[in-house]
Amino acid sequence: MADSRLENPPDDARLEDLARNVASHLEASEQVVTLAESCTGGWIAKLLTDIAGSSAWFGQGIVTYSNGAKCRLLGVPEELLAEHGAVSEEVVRHMASGALKAAQADVAVAVTGVAGPRGGTAAKPVGTVWLGWALRSGFVISRRERFDGNRDEVRRAAVAAALAGVLRHARP
Repeated sequence: MADSRLENPPDDARLEDLARNVASHLEASEQVVTLAESCTGGWIAKLLTDIAGSSAWFGQGIVTYSNGAKCRLLGVPEELLAEHGAVSEEVVRHMASGALKAAQADVAVAVTGVAGPRGGTAAKPVGTVWLGWALRSGFVISRRERFDGNRDEVRRAAVAAALAGVLRHARP
């Protein structure tokens, strides 16, 4: 687990640079990425598909904002949501694995969190974000972050962390 305190949330130029780096990495390694986004609402998919030629390395993106969508589209068990809540390690791991299976991609990224300004609790304050990456090899990585800032800043930070994770975890 990590707590991330961003002095300056990533701006559009930084996010676009990260997306281009992910694109180059995926293209060079002939991998396809898929996404399961909740609190980022499709922002990662938008950044990636803004890049010409993205169909060569981008499979699909699924925005599963509601718990029902997480169950129906990604196979997250209802019992898991009831026991741990949508913003949890258990759920983000299922989201990543479910997206990978649905898309038959090489790497999947999943994001779920509390962007605010409401919805936080003592256990999961505003800014809590779980990220998950699933690889075709069966390896699943998850990470909890705690970002400071308003809704936009939390979401920007989550997008940046998700993209950076692809660079870190996808095979070279």
